[in-house]
Amino acid sequence: MNKIDQLCINSIRILSAEAVQKAKSGHPGLPMGSAPMAYTLWAKVLKHNPKDPSWADRDRFVLSAGHGSMMLYSLLHLFGYGLTMEDLKNFRQWGSRTPGHPEYGHTAGVEVTTGPLGQGIANAVGMAMAEAHLAAKFNRPGYEIVNHYTYALCGDGCLMEGISGEASSLAGTLKLGKLILLYDSNSISIEGSTDIAFTEDVGKRYEAYGWQVLRVEDGNDTDAIEAALKKARQETEKPSMIIVRTVIGYGAPAKQGTAAAHGAPLGAENVQAAKEFLHYFPDKSFYVPNEIRDHMKELAAQGQKAEDDWNELWDSYQEHYPDLAARWDAWHQPCRTEDLLHDGEFWHFEGDTATRSASGEILNRLIKKVPNLIGGSADLAPSNKTEIKKMGDFSALDYAGSNLHFGVREHAMAAIANGMTAHGGLTVYVATFFVFSDYMKGAMRLSAMMKLPVLYVLTHDSIGVGEDGPTHEPIEQLASLRSIPNFTVIRPADSRETAAAYVSALSRTDGPTALALTRQNLPLLDGSGKGALKGAYILKDSEKEIPDMILMASGSEVQLIVQAQKVLKEQGINARVVSMPSWEIFEEQTADYKESVLPKGVRARLAVEAGTSFGWQKYTGLDGDVIAIDHFGASGKYNILFEEFGFTVENIVKKAKEIVEKENA
Repeated sequence: MNKIDQLCINSIRILSAEAVQKAKSGHPGLPMGSAPMAYTLWAKVLKHNPKDPSWADRDRFVLSAGHGSMMLYSLLHLFGYGLTMEDLKNFRQWGSRTPGHPEYGHTAGVEVTTGPLGQGIANAVGMAMAEAHLAAKFNRPGYEIVNHYTYALCGDGCLMEGISGEASSLAGTLKLGKLILLYDSNSISIEGSTDIAFTEDVGKRYEAYGWQVLRVEDGNDTDAIEAALKKARQETEKPSMIIVRTVIGYGAPAKQGTAAAHGAPLGAENVQAAKEFLHYFPDKSFYVPNEIRDHMKELAAQGQKAEDDWNELWDSYQEHYPDLAARWDAWHQPCRTEDLLHDGEFWHFEGDTATRSASGEILNRLIKKVPNLIGGSADLAPSNKTEIKKMGDFSALDYAGSNLHFGVREHAMAAIANGMTAHGGLTVYVATFFVFSDYMKGAMRLSAMMKLPVLYVLTHDSIGVGEDGPTHEPIEQLASLRSIPNFTVIRPADSRETAAAYVSALSRTDGPTALALTRQNLPLLDGSGKGALKGAYILKDSEKEIPDMILMASGSEVQLIVQAQKVLKEQGINARVVSMPSWEIFEEQTADYKESVLPKGVRARLAVEAGTSFGWQKYTGLDGDVIAIDHFGASGKYNILFEEFGFTVENIVKKAKEIVEKENA
């Protein structure tokens, strides 16, 4: 290792330790142990241009072990991504650009939000899949405009989490040769030695997944690390794991190699001891010498040249393949849904249809309008109705296919979708049974946090699942997903509302959307459709200007309140029917619109939904009521379950009359 490389590595170590010490919280251990491999990757191998963090053909770097964020911030500072020394000093402080864990969209150079362990590995798999798909679609002989690698750095904790196994197994099956995982193997977790809970041979596990496994026994041997990275890049048929043996907290003599270096400041005296041990300016703090600055300028110039070369290639590509170039530009823009609003064929449906089936039909209509649509299911495509016909399967044999097969790997599926979406160029959907959204919750939450427009297709949305019984009948899942900030849930009442749900989802650029869809057939409702774009709308109004009461529902229960309205009218009660497929979209409407649908003066209200009642009280008020299911379901014919649990016209009429009588008393 030459002098300047050692100096840069020690700068990363000390800046990280100092920032954690100043913040009085954080994780100095990983940055100090992993600094040599991170620097070697960024300085010797990674294709990136600090002046253009969004360059389409850059290599991607994901810090899956997101608790080591100060290492990433130190790299971004030194390499010229715009983080200042003041930013480093404000680590973990209110309003800073250096939050406790890396945040996508907040700090230039951060590719995804990480911190929940294992997520970053799955995100990296998604990025590698996106690269492979785009390369298959756009590259031509002599014009490899898509040709980049995805690197992730993980620790022992990431590899203990099940999501990493799910994602890595799929990556091996898909032979993602441009995916390289650096494993910071320091044998320490928060509770002490990993021997207390993690003794498996990780290398053998990854070999069984179909990965190339390389080993570097000394985490400070940058020549060996660089050689391993270059060997990993030469393997095109397998993803690669590089196991690097490191010492956590390396350089802090009193704490290195122990759990004490993991998740707490080293202490001022130990930071000073580290500076002396590493011979890094013991009399200075938050200091980077000019020789490092000059060296980084040279590296930045190399990155600029790499992008300049790509831009020349792109200019020639545009001349030789103008149609493909135009398509590339279109794929990297938000979906245009305006035309769908006036497309009669898109909104045309006939007969009783399950909304999952309508969804399948819509997906196949959309591929003509949204050619970068790509997605699939957790081994449930025939049930979820998510196959795009005649578009091929994405596989190790053909990365151009648009149908993804995730296997029974829900958690990884959602995190992979996050990685594909963050990569750019693709409109991504994933699907499973609604009840299994519980398996995806961690990644769905991160979709919302990162403001990624991932589309979740969740079928078999209620006790309408029927015979499969309570294990497969979602009860609390609607409330659970509705509780996630910046997450939109849409539960359409029929095929036309399902079309509206897709328009809403594809129009959204700043967050994910989940569609909750039925297994059972539903009738087409008179007047349904584009009104759902507002989240809630008057489907059938009262004959009176001010109705006696308001009936509201989502999904399959809307047909019940439509029928109940007729019965109530015969009994002298004029009710308004409100279809309410999406609370979140309704809340985005103007106050005047919301008042026009749910006037405050009408306090007699009844909501009907085949899920938990939790949250409906916001719309029913103190005087209203909810017909819901606040217990688990049962096994049986779905129509019998609806009857047994009170989802009938008769029960709705009974409850509605009680509310009106109470209101008039």
